[in-house]
Amino acid sequence: MVLVIDIGNTTCRFGLFKDDEILAVWKIITSAQKTSDEYLILINDWFLQNNYKKEDVIGVVISSVVPNVMHSFINAANKAFNIAPLIVKAGIKTGIFIQTPDPKEVGADRISDAVAGYYLYGGPCLVLDFGTATTYNLVSPDGIFIAGVTAPGIQISADALWSKAALLPHIEITEPPSILTKTTITSMQAGIVYGHVGAVEYIVKKMKEESGYHDAKIIATGGYAQIINKVTDIIDVYDPMLTLRGMKIIWDKNYAKK
Repeated sequence: MVLVIDIGNTTCRFGLFKDDEILAVWKIITSAQKTSDEYLILINDWFLQNNYKKEDVIGVVISSVVPNVMHSFINAANKAFNIAPLIVKAGIKTGIFIQTPDPKEVGADRISDAVAGYYLYGGPCLVLDFGTATTYNLVSPDGIFIAGVTAPGIQISADALWSKAALLPHIEITEPPSILTKTTITSMQAGIVYGHVGAVEYIVKKMKEESGYHDAKIIATGGYAQIINKVTDIIDVYDPMLTLRGMKIIWDKNYAKK
């Protein structure tokens, strides 16, 4: 089995693979305050409660956009499995070529998304990840990462709205029944959701136009992708496990033959 750990700004997702099958996925809150021993306890408890054996894990992959938690996670993985984890970053074997001025600037999550988008669904593809930030990652027909766009995520936009306007409440981020809203809550939902959809559709359109990849497959993943997918027809594939699948593909490319 291979364990992949996707460390995001808000949550960390763990995915346990057997061959290409995802056996289980679980989440914890990302916290820079936890020590490696605390993360070790969480990992040990999860394996015990779900009747999986740690000794069956032959590989660990970590993708992180939060540098200050890496030390704790790497040490926890070493202690739990006696394995040095593979860290997703530019320079390891990924199967794609990052054609940017400084490949090291491309985040680990974006690399994993691009790899999964290309190898699972083919190129050209444009992978949209709706997380804390919304990212757009364009991969050419021959597997070259050629461009990326980063925008405020839907939650960031919502947080900014109610933190800067004293009379606006915290609301559930969901599609309202109509854009012709009549209450404060539904008006906020309409602005947040449909405003984000408008930005997504325009950015996708411009990236297709300027790249010339008009037939690029649009693939969506991330925590808020399901909401966006429901209200636009621009998305071809919705895959909530895309990032985790990309990390497993990267592990295979580095270690499977060995």
